[in-house]
Amino acid sequence: MLRVHHWMQKNPLVSIGSATMALNLTKSTVISSLERLRELHIVREVTGRQRNRIFAYDEYLAILTEGTERIS
Repeated sequence: MLRVHHWMQKNPLVSIGSATMALNLTKSTVISSLERLRELHIVREVTGRQRNRIFAYDEYLAILTEGTERIS
């Protein structure tokens, strides 16, 4: 889970397939890691699908985009 978490700090939007290939982990390991991170409210599944899911590291994305809001 820690490897997936660290990788998501560099890639805040990931699919199970991309994480599996990049980290050289099994699909089941990546799925269980992402599900645990989701349970801990660290990542969020954004597609609402059963297959081809995308996970977002929301808090990290918020930090990266802080101060970039449009000024009216």
